[in-house]
Amino acid sequence: MNPQTRVLRLFLLLFVSLTLLAGCGDDEPSPAPVASTGQLPDFTGLVKQVSPAVVNISAAPAEASEEGGEGEDGPLEGWLRRFFEDGGPGAPGEQSPLPPGGSPHASLGSGFIISDDGYILTNRHVVANAGQIVVKLNDRRQLVAEVIGQDSYSDLAVLKVDASDLPTVKVGDPDKLEVGSWVVAIGSPFGFETSVTAGIVSAKQRSLASDQYVPFLQTDVAINPGNSGGPLFNLAGDVVGINSQIYSQTGGYQGVSFAIPIDIAMDVAKQLRNSGSVTRGWLGVQIQDVDRELAESFRLKRPEGALVARVMPDSPAQAAGLQAGDVILSFNDQPVDSAASLPPLVGTVAPGESASVTVLRDGERETIEVTIEKLPKDLSAATAPEPAEKPAAQPYGLTLESLDTAARRELGLDQGGVRVTDVAEGAGADAGLEPGDVVLAVGSRHVEDVASLRKALDEADGAVAVLVLRDDRRLYLAMRPKNN
Repeated sequence: MNPQTRVLRLFLLLFVSLTLLAGCGDDEPSPAPVASTGQLPDFTGLVKQVSPAVVNISAAPAEASEEGGEGEDGPLEGWLRRFFEDGGPGAPGEQSPLPPGGSPHASLGSGFIISDDGYILTNRHVVANAGQIVVKLNDRRQLVAEVIGQDSYSDLAVLKVDASDLPTVKVGDPDKLEVGSWVVAIGSPFGFETSVTAGIVSAKQRSLASDQYVPFLQTDVAINPGNSGGPLFNLAGDVVGINSQIYSQTGGYQGVSFAIPIDIAMDVAKQLRNSGSVTRGWLGVQIQDVDRELAESFRLKRPEGALVARVMPDSPAQAAGLQAGDVILSFNDQPVDSAASLPPLVGTVAPGESASVTVLRDGERETIEVTIEKLPKDLSAATAPEPAEKPAAQPYGLTLESLDTAARRELGLDQGGVRVTDVAEGAGADAGLEPGDVVLAVGSRHVEDVASLRKALDEADGAVAVLVLRDDRRLYLAMRPKNN
């Protein structure tokens, strides 16, 4: 074999070896963590399409409203540099109380045009207690706006400017919006008009303590002071929400933003345009969430529903026969997954209409027809301070005393009730009972006195729901008496 042939064979052997090594391992490559690695969405066309209908809103102080006029250098330019100095977390653009002798600031926010004849939707806190309100259009025009109506429960307001043939937004369907979907916000954060930010829908049906009639959309879109009242768009260019609040410990964006679903906002806007106010349905119950312990005590497979802690006197719920201890599982065939999901469902029912409420009572499901009434303006229920009485020591780590007739009258109770005067280590403390709590029922059994409470706890099998009155509010606590 000549040297050239030998070199050729060695080369071929090396080539085959390298080829075999390259083919070792899995037959197919590992799948990617996402379905596609395509390009990110291009928002340029969307922004061009929808931005003409987005406006900047400035609420000038009343005493300064007579100065200046229309045009780019109107009376609000000075205030644009000074707004939100007193702002706090939770509600971007909200005007804070002025210190004595302090100079007023403009309350800056955003909005969008919902009809070509000049109706504009924004947040109520943007224009609340404002003097002259000026709307700056995308074409740089500045128009004085009139407040047609505002609603504190939803934090929405409708404005009107004297103009015609204005560009409008297209209303979308937030129910079709999936968690993880791309969304785009346009507004005036810190006065920077027509600023665009994008992100995804983080969650739906979020409940915030200050807005129980709004099931918020949660997003990670960057929202800051001045974005309040601005639109949230889907990729089709349809408005799906109104950017309203942020969750923040600094007053600025920290990755959690909330928007009012547009279907709820448009219903409010329609009522404000027609009558200047909003009418909501009222059921008349005080409710709480069902946690794991309470679910076990009510023999539920999982925590769900809204637990009725109190039925308001002279309410639709009382007239229909709803009771404390009922777990509301559905309302008009809509599932009630938590206490927060019930008020928005009730609020959409017109006063005088009938609604079907499915409850779990004593382990059995029951459907009750309720005639909904108008939400009262004042739902507060006053109770008097609790008088002292000689206590008696009892098991379960609780020191208890029965209520006399005078104490019941002062607390607004018709019968029964046992006050907790002290809590030591034991099942009561584990359940979360506190001194001053008044025990009203154990499960579905009303508590008349200390003896009946002790008997009900002694006979309890596993976790049991204890209804207590605490600081004018009724709530259920899950207790395991056998822990002692």
